[in-house]
Amino acid sequence: MTHIGPLEAGPRGTIADVAGVTVGHCTLAEGAVQTGVTVIRPHDGDVYRDKVPAAACVINGFGKSVGLVQVEELGVLETPVALTNTFGVGTIANAQIRAAIAANPGIGREDPSVNPLVFECNDGYLNDMQALAIREAHYMSALDACGVDFERGAVGAGRGMSCFELKGGVGSASRVVQINEHAYTTGALVLANFGRLPQLMISGDAVGKTLMKEANAKPEQGSIIMLIATDAPLDARQLRRLAMRSAAGLARTGSVYGHGSGDIALAFTTAYTVPHDADFIAIPPLISDARLDPLFQAAADSIEQAILDALFSAETVAGRDGHRRISLKDALRTRP
Repeated sequence: MTHIGPLEAGPRGTIADVAGVTVGHCTLAEGAVQTGVTVIRPHDGDVYRDKVPAAACVINGFGKSVGLVQVEELGVLETPVALTNTFGVGTIANAQIRAAIAANPGIGREDPSVNPLVFECNDGYLNDMQALAIREAHYMSALDACGVDFERGAVGAGRGMSCFELKGGVGSASRVVQINEHAYTTGALVLANFGRLPQLMISGDAVGKTLMKEANAKPEQGSIIMLIATDAPLDARQLRRLAMRSAAGLARTGSVYGHGSGDIALAFTTAYTVPHDADFIAIPPLISDARLDPLFQAAADSIEQAILDALFSAETVAGRDGHRRISLKDALRTRP
């Protein structure tokens, strides 16, 4: 797979290159049920007690996520980030609430409520979403599985996802930048479920057109969730600017953010936390806006790389009603 851009990747080449960030999956793969849950932990502590600065950017809002309004207002995460299919959002939000209450019994009583954060994509082509197969226990399994080494491709929330009419799923990447004497890491993780085959571009090469066997006029009906983690000291306003740059990486792969696509990005920093009970917050010196360009490039490049990682990591999957999505690697093997 081609390395995108001039910046070097971190040692793992994933979002886990940002210290403290871990990822876990729970995969359901049996017959018509091809789905799952993916969880991203920003640190290994209690996120409700030690909140993480964050911000979101909605590029195209055809989505059913939970928790974005409060993230926009307060600029922090209070739970790990969860990814699943469209009909599993409510179940996973309940699981996040239960997990937070188990760790903090005062939530919703003497303490404020908790803001669950769940993103979704529609995996209904391969997965029978009407089966409502996602359970709260699947969130806990993915949470317990979180680690720095994790699978990508057709796993977890990515199990049933399609990308450019090929097999999509979970992809990840990282980039390291130098700002004066400081080195910072930016990592990306995507849930890729978007695009039409003729649009697919890989490093500027119109690969999708060469893979087409017949004309297809179907509109785009997918989505992509793009997560960006960094250890650079930024505030929520700056993190929103960073999240916005994910659109540049997404566009390079050929996406035009179609009408039926939910294209949502979230960025967070691990450089400091916001203690739940603090009267005052100790914030490290923030990077000046005028010095953010290297991080903007890292965000765009790592998102593009993560999308390609999802495509190249995925395997061919068959699911509901005999529907099948061929992997990019299998499609390239049969290319004329």
